[in-house]
Amino acid sequence: MAGIVENVTDENYEELKAAQATVMAYGIAACEPCAAYDPILEAVARKFPAVRIGKAKMHVPGRCRAIKKQYQFETYPTTHFYSRGNLLLTREGKIEEDELIALIKQYLPDS
Repeated sequence: MAGIVENVTDENYEELKAAQATVMAYGIAACEPCAAYDPILEAVARKFPAVRIGKAKMHVPGRCRAIKKQYQFETYPTTHFYSRGNLLLTREGKIEEDELIALIKQYLPDS
């Protein structure tokens, strides 16, 4: 969905990853950097409507159970950059808006 941050669940995770360009942010509610990252993701989503931006809240019971089994994150937020299901880059910690824009342009240039 162009221009918005999508809530990620086990049900839509693979579809989001398979898109031409995807930025996937993983976080938890008790994480202050995660809360500060949310408005950055929203601003960037508006600037890159061709990029699917997803937010996986790992603490919500039942929502991301399969995702938790697939990844063991040591730091929240963690961000993955995908192109057509291929993981291109993993970044730990909150990414500032200017840097996130630069990473999208570098790793997802067709978006």
